[in-house]
Amino acid sequence: MMVTQSPKIAIVDYGLGNLYSIARACEFVGLSAEVSSDAAVLGKADAVLLPGVGAFADAMSALQKLDLVSVLKETAYSGKPLFGICLGLQLLMSESHEFGVHEGLDLIEGTVERLPENEPDLLHGHGRKMKVPQVGWQPIDEASPGSWSQTPLSETGLGTYQYFVHSYYVKPTDLDVVTAVSQFGETEFCAAIYKDNIFACQFHPERSGPAGLAIYKNLANRLSEGGFPQ
Repeated sequence: MMVTQSPKIAIVDYGLGNLYSIARACEFVGLSAEVSSDAAVLGKADAVLLPGVGAFADAMSALQKLDLVSVLKETAYSGKPLFGICLGLQLLMSESHEFGVHEGLDLIEGTVERLPENEPDLLHGHGRKMKVPQVGWQPIDEASPGSWSQTPLSETGLGTYQYFVHSYYVKPTDLDVVTAVSQFGETEFCAAIYKDNIFACQFHPERSGPAGLAIYKNLANRLSEGGFPQ
């Protein structure tokens, strides 16, 4: 009897990520997950997941010290699926404006910007203002009709709530890569991107209950079928 191996996903360990929860979520949906800072392990995996919490500059410094910048770029250029979460999404951009200007991986052209201060709290009203960082559940929606159809969000319902923890958000130059959006007061921001073999989200699927696990399951199914459609 032929045994089908689970797709192998390498979770990048550079000291700034919610690694345990992400690994558990991956294993729950049938992925063989390995947390590693070894470029060889990342290179042999079927997909690479770049997590992250904390400061952009610290994250880029850690990736450089571990000599992982080149392997992440090689992953993206090779067509292998690359999945980013929270700070992992922001690191894909050209540069961040968090406490200065810092160069990113430049896999997606664009910048990382701070959420605006003094945004009105549209949910609670009565003159209340939104607080930075944004922490908690927010609904996500398509950036344009059908923009989720080829992505790991394809089985996610419009308006599904996901869990966010962030003070900064990405602004891609090419709006066609924006697949999901959410709100911060009156500001609509990019909640997820999709370009060729790259999918990344600002929210934390591993902390978003069944709706988040469904995204990991969709990712696992796509890896079993050979990757992201391009």
